[in-house]
Amino acid sequence: MKPSIIISGLPAVGKTTIAKAIAQRFNLKQYSGGDVLKEMAIAKGYAVSGNDWWDTEHGIRFLSERSSNLEFDKQVDNRLLQVAGQGGAVITSYTLPWLAKDAVKLWLKGSRENRARRMASRDNIAYEEALKIVSMRDEDNKKLYLKLYNIRFGDDLSVFDYLINTDQLSVDGVVDITGTIVKHLV
Repeated sequence: MKPSIIISGLPAVGKTTIAKAIAQRFNLKQYSGGDVLKEMAIAKGYAVSGNDWWDTEHGIRFLSERSSNLEFDKQVDNRLLQVAGQGGAVITSYTLPWLAKDAVKLWLKGSRENRARRMASRDNIAYEEALKIVSMRDEDNKKLYLKLYNIRFGDDLSVFDYLINTDQLSVDGVVDITGTIVKHLV
């Protein structure tokens, strides 16, 4: 059985971009905690569209609702744990690396400034706005995952098999490095 690959990192570091490229390159299934959360938002009546939905007024409102009900995240994590256990998947998740036992875990590292530049370019917004959003999401995630699982998200990287600093690499560079790692595992 091929192992599952779990990619984590702070918001806007490139997790989804890298996961999609690796899944395609190695013919693996790709899953995202964000996609599962979006399915839950749709079930609650939210109109969800686009990758930048989280940063819209409706996305932020859903995230606020979600933070008051920890069952949202536990349901997402349970679903992703099942997927990871089946092997042969690339999964992006904030928390799964601390919860899953038999998977290869990668942390993508990037400075707040570079992540804000990526977000500004990706979402076609001003850098200053992206920097505010990234800073807010960083802090919200740290508080949420400490409360939910006692995880020091972004600080405790001891569960990761590989750490990749994306700040001085192109997307292709990160894909190549990640691909080299995965090639020796699958």
